[in-house]
Amino acid sequence: MADLPENAWISPKVLTLIAEQQVTEKGLKDARTTFLLAISAGISIGLGFVFYTTVTTGTAGVAWGLSHLVGGAMFSLGLMLIVVCGGELFTSTVLTTVARASRKITTAQMLKTWLFVYAGNFVGSLLLVAIVFLAGVHLAADGMWGVNALNIAQHKLHHTYIQAIMLGVMCNMMVCLAVWMSFAMKNSFEKAMIVILPVALFVATGFEHCVANMFMIPMGMVIQNFAGPEFWTAVGADPSKWASLTLSNFVFDNLIPVTIGNILGGGVLIGLGHWYIHRQPYLAKEAAAPKGSEAQKA
Repeated sequence: MADLPENAWISPKVLTLIAEQQVTEKGLKDARTTFLLAISAGISIGLGFVFYTTVTTGTAGVAWGLSHLVGGAMFSLGLMLIVVCGGELFTSTVLTTVARASRKITTAQMLKTWLFVYAGNFVGSLLLVAIVFLAGVHLAADGMWGVNALNIAQHKLHHTYIQAIMLGVMCNMMVCLAVWMSFAMKNSFEKAMIVILPVALFVATGFEHCVANMFMIPMGMVIQNFAGPEFWTAVGADPSKWASLTLSNFVFDNLIPVTIGNILGGGVLIGLGHWYIHRQPYLAKEAAAPKGSEAQKA
């Protein structure tokens, strides 16, 4: 597609075509590069949650909405790092449904990309968990940082299955809309700024993001199981208070339903929704046109 003039307004139809080109590249990327970029993205999203946990620690006297707004805005750092510096994030990678719908990639290519990105995000998230714990960040604010992390993680395990799916749907609607809008931006500053409000909305309201949870819930699990006696003495609490932070609860009560919701919200509602509105009619018209006609050349 030809370069657009400087400051040209990008219509939703053109933006959908740009998005299709962007996600097609994701689906055609080699597995090694995809996996390494996914590790980077897992770390980036985890850093966003580190920032969120820090700024919401010790805010008990602040209005709920205000403290979560600030935390959500700070969490957006994670997606900023990805859209500006590069990375493959599962929740935006599900937009490859657009490339598949336009037959730019195969189903096998799409699913393989999803698999490598999901695995890489998990590796990056767990790597950051180890770094943060070994750095003793959970001891910050006399251990209140760690307590905040424990409470955030445990809260995520107490949704019903349907709640977790629907929270995942709404979360990835916002993430994919943020990424979709970033495709229209002309420079790094614009790309960084455009993602703030959609991400702040999903974080502040408590929607569920599978990659963020790959960091936050294991972070809580590691603190609950491995924090030293000095931590529990400082916070005046017993680790049994967070006994629900188990691997099985993490996987079955959160990760699986949230991932399903993220796929539905991003890959289906946003990705295929925009494709059906803006690309499918053109592709159908092109397919029906006689070979060599102007419609096929367009």
